[in-house]
Amino acid sequence: MENDLSKFLNTPTKYEIQLLKMGHCDVMGPEVYWMSHWTDWVQLYFWMVVISGNGKTAIINTGPPEDLSALNERWSSGFGERGKLVRAENERPLNALASLGIKPEDVDYVLITPIQVYATANIQLFKNAQVCISKRGWIEDFHAEKFPMHVPREFRLSEETLRYLTFEGHDRLRLLQDTDEIIPGLRCFWAGVHHRSSMCYVVNTEKARVGISDCLFKYGNLEDGHPLGIQESLEEYYWALRRIKNETDVFVPLYEPDVLKRFPGGKIA
Repeated sequence: MENDLSKFLNTPTKYEIQLLKMGHCDVMGPEVYWMSHWTDWVQLYFWMVVISGNGKTAIINTGPPEDLSALNERWSSGFGERGKLVRAENERPLNALASLGIKPEDVDYVLITPIQVYATANIQLFKNAQVCISKRGWIEDFHAEKFPMHVPREFRLSEETLRYLTFEGHDRLRLLQDTDEIIPGLRCFWAGVHHRSSMCYVVNTEKARVGISDCLFKYGNLEDGHPLGIQESLEEYYWALRRIKNETDVFVPLYEPDVLKRFPGGKIA
């Protein structure tokens, strides 16, 4: 592990990172902060992350489905109208990417965390991309669940996406080990906490190692040591927290609106 990390730190490959908003919703506080913030509403942004450099383009997550009605029916059952995902036209994945001059065929790697439809719904649009998913998550979050899942299968992978990954895109599916290098300067480790398929992707930039994951929703989960509310393992939270602090210099929680306060315009270089 130490040698692998040293190799990663010394790689000459550096990337730029741009965040693209895919929509937002509100949830009640205990979903974000374990056993706390009972009467607070917390806003979540859903980020697609574009990683570019060395002639390669990767994205983390592909955005929610084209039709939000089923997802919003489910989410509003818990939080009412405020729980519905709201998305502007420029936040649709292909429109957002087009604002950067990126076409779907330009994407070389699609990195998923977690296997949930708001992250996986558009995998099949990126037909030239290698699709990278946690091997542990592929098994335990979808194909051979270790325990009953609180999210139905169709809200993890749609039928269309599953068909693509099983047939047409099968050769492009790459199942990641718990610690893996995707390409030089871009690696990952299994994080857990939120879902069995939750990964932390670590990107070398000119000035910092940038970690990106859904295992923590907000900066409060990282900097205040306040465990995530909607989690599957408190032990994994503390394990992932230590690793993030040790192996990254900057961390991007994948649902944190305040990323824009620290990185105006969502650009991380």
